[in-house]
Order: sequence, then C-alpha cells, then structure tokens
Amino acid sequence: MSGPGRKPRAAEAAPLADLDAMDQLRGVEDKDPQFVTALARGLEVLRAFSEGDGLLGNQEIAAFTGLPKPTVSRLTYTLSRLGYLEHVERLGKYRPGIGGLALGFNVLQTAGVRRLARPLMQELADHANASVSLGHRDRLEAVYVEYCHSNATVTLRLDLGSRVPIATTGMGRALMAGLPESERSYLLKHIERRNPADWPRIRAGMDQALEDYARYGFTLSVGDWERDVNAVGVPLVAPASSNIVAFNCGAPAFLLPREKLIAEVGPRLVALVRQVEAGLRRGEV
Repeated sequence: MSGPGRKPRAAEAAPLADLDAMDQLRGVEDKDPQFVTALARGLEVLRAFSEGDGLLGNQEIAAFTGLPKPTVSRLTYTLSRLGYLEHVERLGKYRPGIGGLALGFNVLQTAGVRRLARPLMQELADHANASVSLGHRDRLEAVYVEYCHSNATVTLRLDLGSRVPIATTGMGRALMAGLPESERSYLLKHIERRNPADWPRIRAGMDQALEDYARYGFTLSVGDWERDVNAVGVPLVAPASSNIVAFNCGAPAFLLPREKLIAEVGPRLVALVRQVEAGLRRGEV
C-alpha cells in the first residue's frame, strides 16, 4: 500500500462517465446497441432515493433525474409492482422497497474487504476515541459501507449508507488520491462545474491533500468538511482489480488535532490498510 516514499498502485481502468446520468444516456443510447436505455432510466430513478429524504414524488424524481414526468410515472409504477419501490398512497409518493434493500445488502455481504477490515477498524476506533469508516466512491460522493466507533461520549455518529463529499473529506480525498490522474482530472472538472463559487478553496484543499498523501501516505481534512471535524484517509486498490475503496478515521477536532493525526492516527490507518491489502492478496475472504 502507499506510504511515505512509496507510490500507490493505481487503479487500472475505473469507469469515468458516471457523473451526469442524462448526459451519459444521451451520449450512449444512439451509439451502443447493447445499451438498454429503459433499464438505465429505471436505475436512475432508484438512485434518486440516495439523494433524497427517502420519500419522493414523481415530480421530485423527475427534477433529480432530468427525465420527463410521464416517463418517471411509468418507471415508478413498474418498480413498485416489482417491489423495488413502495407506493405510499396517502402521500402520493414512493420510498425504497424491500427489493432494493435486498440488492444493497447483498453487495455488503459480498464485500470481502469489510470482513477483513472490521476488527482492525474497531481496534483503531477504540484506540483513537474516534470513528473509523470504509467507503466507496459514488459519483461525487463517498458512501459508507462499514463504520466503527469508540465508546467516547463525543464522536462522529454516521450510519451505513451515509454519504459525504469526495472533495473536502478525508475519505473522499483518499479516494481521489488513489485514482489514476486522468480520472481524478475528470472528476475535478465536474466538481468545479458544480461548485464554481467554492472552486478555488476546493482546488487548494485537494492540491494540499495530494501533497499530504505523497508525503505521509494519507490525506488530511482539517476542518475542511465541517469546521470542528478532523480526519485522515487512506485509499486501497483491491488486488487483481481496479476497485478503489478508502478508509478514514475522524473525530471532533479537540479529540484529533492535526498533530495527532500526523504523528499517530494517520500512520496507524496506513498500517491497517496494509494489513487488509495483505489479507486480500492471501485470499482471506
């Protein structure tokens, strides 16, 4: 794994065109006969619930996806008939159904990294009186797929499925640091387009994160996401795969000042990731 003086192994061929869904559909549906547009649109409807509050109407889904409302109405009806959505009739809205939950749970169950990492994550969380998380990139966010916290009275409390921005968090910056430069540049262009007013600050923070990663083997987020929250992050590129995940350790700033992150917690997180990577190489999943 990466560390001071060691170059990280880059992902080989991670997908790029997964940020602007409707732009992607328009660019592919007329050129690729294997691409099923109706399926893609249905999946975009399901994705809308990861961004909303869990209860959405057709008009809200149409606004999120960019799809015409009549198309959304047909898709939500079909998805509810199949159990992927549940129709709340008295509100005229939908929420995720058990079918979608089963798919997500299956993904978590088959993630070998989680099984290897969890005891190590809990050990670090207890040691640092902090939270330790594992996440994947989903467009311009990191999604938590494992989460451990200490018994400290004050710590970060997030759930599986929590989403944080990749541009300002320790985990997100770690995911970015683990990417090939071409994909990182692609993502940064999209971040700039969506955050023009904050872009100079975001870009400066990302440049600093990459410098920190080259120097220490981990990225830092010191009050960049939330003013009173500090964190470190480390990427892992799964052996024999282009799949990138990231680990982070974070807590309120008074529990994890910058000096402690650099001297103690960051190196421990790097060691944790190297242990997980070694286990993956030995096939311990």
